[in-house]
Parts: sequence; structure tokens; C-alpha cells
Amino acid sequence: MTISKRDFLSMGGALGAGLALPAWAQAKPLFDTVNMFVPAAPGGGWDGTARAIERAAKVSGLVGNFQFENVGGAGGMIGLPRFVNQRKGQGNSLMVGGSVMVGAGITNKSPVTMRNVVPVARLTEESSVIVVPSGGKIKTWNELVAAIKANPKAVSVAGGSAGGTDHIVLGLMIKALGRNPREAAYVAFAGGGPANAAILGNQVTAGISGYSEFEDQIKAGRMIPLAVSGNIRIPGVNVPTMRELGLNVAVANWRGVFAPPGVTQAQRDKLFELMSKLNQSAAWQQELVTRKWTGVFLAELPFEREINKDITETEAVLKDLGLA
Repeated sequence: MTISKRDFLSMGGALGAGLALPAWAQAKPLFDTVNMFVPAAPGGGWDGTARAIERAAKVSGLVGNFQFENVGGAGGMIGLPRFVNQRKGQGNSLMVGGSVMVGAGITNKSPVTMRNVVPVARLTEESSVIVVPSGGKIKTWNELVAAIKANPKAVSVAGGSAGGTDHIVLGLMIKALGRNPREAAYVAFAGGGPANAAILGNQVTAGISGYSEFEDQIKAGRMIPLAVSGNIRIPGVNVPTMRELGLNVAVANWRGVFAPPGVTQAQRDKLFELMSKLNQSAAWQQELVTRKWTGVFLAELPFEREINKDITETEAVLKDLGLA
């Protein structure tokens, strides 16, 4: 059986760090410079993913230098058109994005969406965590469920952009509890800092975001983690899934990288090779462990199919929320 170079590289998601690259493979970087576009402000989840890619790629000798541009706002919908229009055909440009952009594109009725960029690879998945302030009235999962069942409008929940993953998690929770998702008292924040402040200040009842956004507050005892939204528990974090707690809801926030429109197949292949080798590297595997991300490497066309499926499913949820 003949195995093509592309098939060999695609095995990286399954083989992970156990596959060592030959020494000659790192003799010269694949790219002297990669222009990394982040459609969000510095310090958030997408920016953190981009910086982790930079660290692992440099340590692994895959890229010589990275240049960053951050353009935040509207769940990525401010930056996305800029990437599409200004980076067209640039074979050394990548954009970090994720599931939040799916909902944001639908909610904002954006003329430019994820369908306008070229999927290269899905990299990570991060479960959301549902937290309450340790000084709040609600301190357990059962208390939160009871409050939502009684009156969802009275249970304010902080999270990221309207229509994003955090909002969708809350809508699915409310629906699973037999109430109308449109009753959600969702409070959208532009970044993790303001959301943290609202939760700690007891301005809201609860919060939903990626675990890394709340980790410091949880470890300090200022927030109580009640449940995570994924299919499985976050590695190293002793917090049950919602399904374990009896609520049939599972949502995870995926992140990946995209090329601009207009790239040639050869340019796309080279970017795919970069991300495949990055995924195989020990440096990237360590980033996953450190940041408590789940590696869910998926390449090109299968990744594109998953995005299209995600768009269809997200549109259905957002209609329930009255946002589509």
C-alpha cells in the first residue's frame, strides 16, 4: 500500500507526540515568517492559541518569525473581513478562529463569514465551565438548576459575545430544563476581564466561559465550578460534565487556523504541512497539557465539513434564542 505525504501527515492527530520527526526535517524552517491574524483583542482565547502556536513552532524549528495583528470586536466579525480582503492570496498568512465565529456570523448577519476563508486545521477543543461566585446565593449545581427552572429571567449569566459558545451553552441548558431559551438572562462581555469582574462583584448569578478564563479565580476559591460543558471532563480538573449531572447537554469550544481566500493549492499544502508537524511536536503537546486543551486535530476537507455541520446546528440553536 502506498501512503502519500498528505496521508502520512494526517496521521499526526492520532500519533501525537509519539511520532518523532527526523533531525533533517528541522534543518530549515518551513516558513521564514508567518503573519498571524487574530480577530480578537490581545489576552483572550484566540490570542492565547496564536501565541501557543508561535511558541511551539519556534521551539520546533518550523517557523523563524511571527508577526501578529489583533483586530477585535463582534465575535471576530470586525477582523474577519479585514483578513479576507487584505490577506487574499498570501501563502504565509494564517488566522486563528473558532466556534464563536460561527454564532457571531449568524447573529450579526455578517456578509463575510467562515465560509469566506480556507480551513487548514482544527487544533483544540475546550469545554466551557459553569461557575458561581463563592460569595453568591447559589453555591451548588442543584441550586442553579432549581433557580433556572423556576425563572430563567432571574438567573443572570455572564459570558462572551452574544450568540457565541457561552450563550449557546446557556440556551441549551434552559431548553433541556423545559424552559424557553428566549428567557435567558444572558449578559455578554467583550473579554474575560470584565466578565470576571461582574461575577466576582455579584453583579450576575453565574458565569460561563472556557476553563482557562476562570482558572485563577477557581484556584483562589473566589469562584465555584459547578459543571463543564464537554462530552468528557477536562483533564486534571475534577469537575463533572452536565451529562454526568443528569442534563443532556454537551458543547465544546473548538479552535483552528485558516488561510485567506485566493491561496493556491501548493500554498495551502505548505500551511497544512506546517500545522501537521506542529501538531506532532512535543512542544505543542506540552501546550495542550499546560492549557488544559483537548487536542482534536482535523485537517482541511474533513474540517470544512465539520464547520458546515456546526453552522447548521448553531443556526437552529440561535433561532431558539431569537438571535437568527
